[in-house]
Amino acid sequence: MSEKRVTIYDLAKELGVSASYISKALNSHPSVNAKMIESVRKKAFELNYQSNSQAANLRLGSSKTIGVIVPHIDQRFFSDAIAGIEEICFKNNHSLIICQSHESYSQECKAINTLIHQNVACILISISEETRSPTYLENIQKHHIALVQFDRCTEQLDGFKVSNDNEEAAYNATKKLFENDYKSVAFIGGPDHIAIFKHRKEGFIRAHKEFGLTIPYNFIVEGSLTAEVGFKMASDLLSVKDPPDAFLTVSDNQALGILKVAALKGIKVPEQLGIFGFANEAFANIITPTLSSVNQKSKELGQHAAKIYFDVILRNKGPQLTNYEEIIKSEVIIRESTKKRKD
Repeated sequence: MSEKRVTIYDLAKELGVSASYISKALNSHPSVNAKMIESVRKKAFELNYQSNSQAANLRLGSSKTIGVIVPHIDQRFFSDAIAGIEEICFKNNHSLIICQSHESYSQECKAINTLIHQNVACILISISEETRSPTYLENIQKHHIALVQFDRCTEQLDGFKVSNDNEEAAYNATKKLFENDYKSVAFIGGPDHIAIFKHRKEGFIRAHKEFGLTIPYNFIVEGSLTAEVGFKMASDLLSVKDPPDAFLTVSDNQALGILKVAALKGIKVPEQLGIFGFANEAFANIITPTLSSVNQKSKELGQHAAKIYFDVILRNKGPQLTNYEEIIKSEVIIRESTKKRKD
């Protein structure tokens, strides 16, 4: 078996016509008669010819391919968002190329370069924890490729964005902790240079102000979104003289780390310690105790991100928009980890 890929030139040689004529026949150009189109397609099938979509995209100057870059594809939030994007792309006869940054800025830049070289029509991105500069995002725009940011967006770049009501969601989650009789709530945040985590902290602070409580700045810590970071930060905070009796986190993975600390220290959840997550990952409803969390409706968020490309960018016939943002309302879900049992 030959390892050489069959090209359009091989088909042209077999049929004794030009490569451009073969291209027209494969695309059912009106200048080619039906009998010849059938002959070309039959020969293409016999030789197992597959079109080079990348080359075609470069020739046409556009493509029916969307690129997606997310930090992780194995987290429910992002996998559901991708499912939403894919659903809308399928309805619009577009393919999807999925990349993940693994929370690395350099890996994210490589993914962007790959998608640019693939000449995708649009890149949908949720930036990594390490991303501080909008340079590579600006590079997408310089290549005349549409850009839509979703969930994690940089405020340093104007454009098309979809996110949640993060401040409101964090405010409501903190409020629920107060209403469930927790008195001293700590906040484990994410990288503060990313807008959504800054907004969640603002919601946490707003709840304290509205309840007339002193803002516990000594209980506000920020870092990565992993269970390991949640474990380390909770271990430190629960070792002080007057420790918090509840935690609001910005990720369910951080909350998992706090649950582990509580188990090791013999602290009962939720009786002695309330724990609130964020993102409503699949494990939130099956661990013991089940985890209160914020449902960000990630599939809907993904759908809206894709629709911005198809319904706003492609169909915008007037002056080009420079700023367009949609907000998806979150849902606060109360489960066992914050249901303090009262005597």
